[in-house]
Amino acid sequence: MTFGQQPQGGNGYNQQPQNQYQYNAQQSYAYAPNGTAAINAQATYAFEEAQRISVTKAYGEMTIGLVITAVVAVLAQMSGAYVAFLQATGLIGFILFAVVQVGLAVFLGARIMTIKSSTARVMFYVYSALMGFTLSSIFMIYDLGSIGLALGICAAFFFVLTMFGMTTKINMLKAGPILFAGLVVLIVAELLLTFLFPGDTMLMVVSAIGLVLFAAMTVHDAQQTRAIFNEYAGYGPEMIKKVSIICALNLYLDFVNIFLYILQLLGNRD
Repeated sequence: MTFGQQPQGGNGYNQQPQNQYQYNAQQSYAYAPNGTAAINAQATYAFEEAQRISVTKAYGEMTIGLVITAVVAVLAQMSGAYVAFLQATGLIGFILFAVVQVGLAVFLGARIMTIKSSTARVMFYVYSALMGFTLSSIFMIYDLGSIGLALGICAAFFFVLTMFGMTTKINMLKAGPILFAGLVVLIVAELLLTFLFPGDTMLMVVSAIGLVLFAAMTVHDAQQTRAIFNEYAGYGPEMIKKVSIICALNLYLDFVNIFLYILQLLGNRD
């Protein structure tokens, strides 16, 4: 099952922004005298370099979140904390824990523009830790070899998807509403199938569909990350820090869900 959904709407992140600064620099380069052209060319280069650094920062935040998740998952498994939590709270505890996770992600996406970047970063790290606590349950279902294999395949697959998203001329931003609708349908279908048609066959079918959906969302979010930084490039360092957190959250959720679907498809159950 998917453990979180990507925050959408409200902040204009699904719109393809116009990079007026870069357009003007390139236009001036084409028609201005040589001295002005050289200055504008340098400005364009500086803008592109700043964009590259900003995108790298978003992926760096995502990586930190994944490391936190992995560490918490291992510690929770070794200490038996997650099992003890479920034994003490039962189904109610499981549901409340899931609601807290989803609520935290939605709140972060909705309030990113009104909170401090440091607060957003702490919330993202807390969310990553909560996810790790939940994911410690996979050690009770799958053997270590399967988990390691799924993680390696996921990392390679995610890298390829990201590179494709950054280099392809296909505009995946237009597919954002369709992908979000598909995510909602997938979550509802998983919940219904879990209770109405439990079984390995349906699990495999849903996992395959989920893997394809999140592969497309990874390409979309890679392009969206670059587009968001274009849009907010002139808003100052504090805004860039905020934007990097929300982009990191989107990419983080893509990675985690791809990992889980690969594990469900290829993993050997204990």
